[in-house]
Amino acid sequence: MRYKDFGTTGLKVSAIGVGTWGVGGRGWGGSDRESSIQALRAMFDAGVNLVDTAPAYNRGLAEEITGEAIQGIRDKVIITTKCGMNIDKPGWAVKTATWDEVIRGCEGSLMRMGLDYVDVLLLHWPDEKTPLQESIEAMAHLKKQGKVRFIGVSNLDAEKMEEVRKYADVDVTQLPLSMVDRSADSSLRWAGAHGMATMTYGSLGAGILSGAIREHKEFDEDDVRGRFYSFFREPEFSKVMELLKSMDKIAEKRGVPVSQIATNWVVQKEYVHTALIGVRTVEHANDNCAALSWELTGDELAYLDAEIDRLLR
Repeated sequence: MRYKDFGTTGLKVSAIGVGTWGVGGRGWGGSDRESSIQALRAMFDAGVNLVDTAPAYNRGLAEEITGEAIQGIRDKVIITTKCGMNIDKPGWAVKTATWDEVIRGCEGSLMRMGLDYVDVLLLHWPDEKTPLQESIEAMAHLKKQGKVRFIGVSNLDAEKMEEVRKYADVDVTQLPLSMVDRSADSSLRWAGAHGMATMTYGSLGAGILSGAIREHKEFDEDDVRGRFYSFFREPEFSKVMELLKSMDKIAEKRGVPVSQIATNWVVQKEYVHTALIGVRTVEHANDNCAALSWELTGDELAYLDAEIDRLLR
């Protein structure tokens, strides 16, 4: 396992972290609780020391699973959860980042995971009806109470990150980055240059960069892959399939899965401190962690970047 300085927090973080959106099951075709717990523990056993979760991941189920998986190793794991997005009873996520919702949301997360504190609390998404200052100051209040060690933001661009740092010490950011989604690259670079700890999500493109999907399919209406990620839809899907063929060339030469190429493409960036990788089976966990046993060469990275520019510009 490789480790990096987690911004200016003083923490050392594994180059990959565990993402638990899929563990929650809702929107990902379901999930098996025991298999998920075993997969998370396999990642921890291999040296991964950060897990990222949220109350919005199937109404807190992912947090419950996370809490069970970290029993006995709490002091060895950096635990990140979120606030400001909850699930209403009839449907999907609702952005509610008022002072009261942030406080109540964090307390609910601690209860579900059986914890006294979390290491990082992120504002999941900005609430358009609530000033960012109110949300951030509520999180800072939780930090003063000792329920949170560090606060951060997710899904905010560089301009908004600069704003929120006026209201409190905001030390961490989480943004999407993968070979098929470079939309937040400049904001991640800004964060890294300003001493913030950086986490990337969607690092395997919601699974499309695993190579397991090679033919276009229609997902169920409630499956997030069909709704949240444009590259599962045409015309982007066919372009990604061409990119996979380019990745196959390196994978075959090295004798590794294409998923490990996608992982290294992200984690080898200096301004990325940890890349979140979803996992639901021990086999996936082993493949994920094996990616950290080797690195892409400069020539391989240049080839991949050229193919991404050619196909996905």
